[in-house]
Amino acid sequence: MSDLARAIDKLAAEDPSELPVGVLTEQLIDLHWQMARLQAQIARRTHLRAWLN
Repeated sequence: MSDLARAIDKLAAEDPSELPVGVLTEQLIDLHWQMARLQAQIARRTHLRAWLN
């Protein structure tokens, strides 16, 4: 989750109008994959908790 926070902070600190489109695209794709991994972790943990109850 700290990777996701760092990626969000990095994007928030930059002015998108100053970035080349390719760099901005790479950053958005990276952020997307980090969010997907986080969602998968949450789903696994939620499923595990539901199974234990």
